Amino acid sequence: MAVLALALLALAACGKAKETPKGPQASQTVTAQAVSVVTVARRVTASGDIVAWNEVVVGAETGGLTAIRVLVDEGAWVRKGQPMLQMNDDLLRAQVRQQEASVAAARATLAQAQAALARGRELRERGYLAQAGLDTAVANQATAAAQVAAAEAGLSEVRTRLGQTIVRAPVAGMVASRKVVQGQIVAPGTELFRIVRDGRLELNAEIADTQLSQVRAGMPATILSDQLGEVPGTVRIVTPEVNAQSRVGMARIALSTAGGFRPGMFARGVINVGDQPALTAPALAVVYRDNKPGVFILGAQSVVRFRPIVIASRTKESVEVSEGLAAGERIVVQGAGFLADGDRVRVVAR
Repeated sequence: MAVLALALLALAACGKAKETPKGPQASQTVTAQAVSVVTVARRVTASGDIVAWNEVVVGAETGGLTAIRVLVDEGAWVRKGQPMLQMNDDLLRAQVRQQEASVAAARATLAQAQAALARGRELRERGYLAQAGLDTAVANQATAAAQVAAAEAGLSEVRTRLGQTIVRAPVAGMVASRKVVQGQIVAPGTELFRIVRDGRLELNAEIADTQLSQVRAGMPATILSDQLGEVPGTVRIVTPEVNAQSRVGMARIALSTAGGFRPGMFARGVINVGDQPALTAPALAVVYRDNKPGVFILGAQSVVRFRPIVIASRTKESVEVSEGLAAGERIVVQGAGFLADGDRVRVVAR
């Protein structure tokens, strides 16, 4: 009986050994989905400083005079030709009167010389005056005419300088800075104001060289600030040079309206570079191994393999993959976080 019992136990053990299947077993139930190609709206994100589209420096053309009235302040909007500063013009007004008197005296001398020339020609025709006398009269008349021209030019110069005692806005725009105060003696060429021409601002957006080729002038954009919100804009120009150290280029984005932005502020820009085809995968399919994103590719006999990927952009539901996947490949979606490379899975419908 003991021998028979041992024989039965041996047969049972052999039977169990024969029933044990070979190879990896399906240890996880997952869902899978094919990688698809969809058309997505591509965006290029950049950041930089808000600057004036064209900043005009306003200075004094005449100098040595005292500023008696400052007519505009920082933040004011001015139109072209609007007075911004008035300087003391008493001395120049006196010079104008003096020069006007010089012009009057020169014109009187010219009239006298013209009369003398007319008499000389009459006397010469009658034979009462030598040719030398007539030549002298002609020269005197020419000299008097030149003196009138010189006096009138001097008067015009003084009047011009008198007009320059009022500093006017050369362009329309917003006054960004004021560097003159009442009572200051103004020197020629001294910077008095800075005007943002037409009030137009733009974002000097720094863009990585890998994305710079996607950006073109005329593309729509949005300028963002956590404090001021967002305003629409348009790419005005893409500079042709890339910084050799930072590997970034520059795109200048014109703001459609200031919207509270001021020169010197930091802001972000999002440029719409157009719709383009892209490989997309569900966000649930992405797992991280050694801090690198990847997905599990479903292979033959339901065995999965981990493959690293490069994510171009992401949303809450999906990711755009720039490297690592091909259209049509099946990847694990639900359950991907519990897998290891080489696992065999059981795929069920979602």
